[in-house]
Amino acid sequence: MIIGVPKEIKSDEYRVALIPAGVEEMVKHRHTVLIEKGAGMGSGISDQEYTRAGAKLIDNFKEIYNQAQLVMKVKEPLPEEYPFLREDQIVFTFFHFAASKKLTDAVLKAKVIAIAYETIRDAHGQHPILTPMSEVAGRMSIQEGAKYLEKPMLGRGILLGGVPGVAPAEVVIIGGGVVGTNAAKVAAGLGARVTILDINIDRLRYLDDIMPKNVVTLMSNIQNIREKVRDADLFIGAVLIEGARAPHVVTREMVQTMKPGAVIVDVAIDQGGCVETSKPTTHSNPIYREYDIIHYCVTNIPGAVACTSTHALTNVTLPYALEIADKGYERAARENPATLRGINMVKGRLTNKAVADAFGMDCSTPE
Repeated sequence: MIIGVPKEIKSDEYRVALIPAGVEEMVKHRHTVLIEKGAGMGSGISDQEYTRAGAKLIDNFKEIYNQAQLVMKVKEPLPEEYPFLREDQIVFTFFHFAASKKLTDAVLKAKVIAIAYETIRDAHGQHPILTPMSEVAGRMSIQEGAKYLEKPMLGRGILLGGVPGVAPAEVVIIGGGVVGTNAAKVAAGLGARVTILDINIDRLRYLDDIMPKNVVTLMSNIQNIREKVRDADLFIGAVLIEGARAPHVVTREMVQTMKPGAVIVDVAIDQGGCVETSKPTTHSNPIYREYDIIHYCVTNIPGAVACTSTHALTNVTLPYALEIADKGYERAARENPATLRGINMVKGRLTNKAVADAFGMDCSTPE
């Protein structure tokens, strides 16, 4: 199979979908790998490293799309790429369709086979490709939140961990999954007072067992959310519903009750955001203020630490990509239920119910 890896063109996206070790593995399996020139530079990978691994360098993404049977990306195709998507082509990337009707319509119209990293789910109910990026985003949410709490950044001027005799910051995290757990670990390690809210009591019990004493767990209900959002110096939105648009668990009215200079980091913004006042931002222009609250809503948070993120991502994508390239997507999906769950579209037909429900569209089963 011909595998193509274009350079990411999303604003401030420095990751790449395949590292040289992955190229070498693909070539060993007798596949051809096309890499757009400069695709790895943002992750510290030179064109020479790719050629040494056996890849062929291509001048532009248009030619990648023109030749490749399997396109591997990090982020969803952008409008500039839509015209070059080809019928029957397999596109393997993060799509987050439920956050964008425009993207959904464009990919359906192109009649590609869209396999989404974020909906691949294994027999244990885990999301093996989403997980490492959620780990990065969760840890970075505290790093970024702490920065924007500083007064020169228009924040409240609070040190996350405080000092002896001065109270630490109040960090509130909604969602006790991978993002929320990693955010809590970092915030607690810095000495903040941390509250995690989740709707799953078993998950809260688990977190209560493993977290240090400066982390408190609370059931996620409207009253607790309202009270904790009001108290928060730093709020982390870490809500995930697989494939679906994130619900607005924090309303505009709740945001208005927050302390001036408090910070919201909405990690769920890839799926539309879980705070009503959230809107997508970029690493070049990461924040905006609404009701005197700083909103950090970057849609590709892990892209800022591309060297770490690229290697973490390709560690988990390569086995699936090899399986698809070796067997074809149909056999790979028949033999591996995790891959089947990743299929969101097939030749103009939507096969992900959560996306269909988000837009009131018809849905077929991937089978």
